[in-house]
Amino acid sequence: MRFLNVAFVLGLTALWPVGASAHLGLTSPTSRYGPDVLKTGPCGTSGGQRTGNVTTYEPGETIEVSWDEYVDHPGHYRIAFDEDGDDDFVDPSTMMELYSNDAVLLDGIADKVAAERDYLVTVTLPDVTCDNCTLQVIQVMYDKPPYTTPGNDIYYQCADLVLRTGGPPPDGGTDPGADAGTGPDAGTDAGAGTDPGADPVAPGGCSVASGAPGGPGWISALLVLGCLLARKRSFPL
Repeated sequence: MRFLNVAFVLGLTALWPVGASAHLGLTSPTSRYGPDVLKTGPCGTSGGQRTGNVTTYEPGETIEVSWDEYVDHPGHYRIAFDEDGDDDFVDPSTMMELYSNDAVLLDGIADKVAAERDYLVTVTLPDVTCDNCTLQVIQVMYDKPPYTTPGNDIYYQCADLVLRTGGPPPDGGTDPGADAGTGPDAGTDAGAGTDPGADPVAPGGCSVASGAPGGPGWISALLVLGCLLARKRSFPL
């Protein structure tokens, strides 16, 4: 019988909805830790660190922030932004305090009725570039008096962001193996048409050997003269 009881409990556990223990689950941008880590500020757990769940936006971009309220609580929501880490996030000092510091982008977001769990809010990010910025969404609850900070009155979710103009850095764009300014006939000499190794041709079609580089010019002159005399003998007057 005891084995049957254990099997029954395990079966109920398997059927329990995933994430049902969460009260506030950030869905966009991607949550830093997921919907189940939300009890301790500023981002859900004490001493929390940035993760690989990073979302990139343009500076000053208007984005949609969405989250689910898995367990209904009366209250309101706040969205805040820190351009370097998450140490600028400060809890409201009272349950009804709104826009209590410069990090807050949008505050007093009204709670929906219990049947409506999905939230979608449009917010404009600051016009800054940053590689270590954080978006925070908190739920301030009204049904857990007395309100204290820190206390059990706020749930926290964070998203790790990067704000960068134009996305990733552009490629250099040039092929290091290409010769700048060359067309399809790359490699040809501007003096194309002459063979640098060919012997010069004297008038009348006589080919004259160039001889050793830098040789005396009178040798070439004698060769040309001999060639011309030979041609003259072959054509009688």
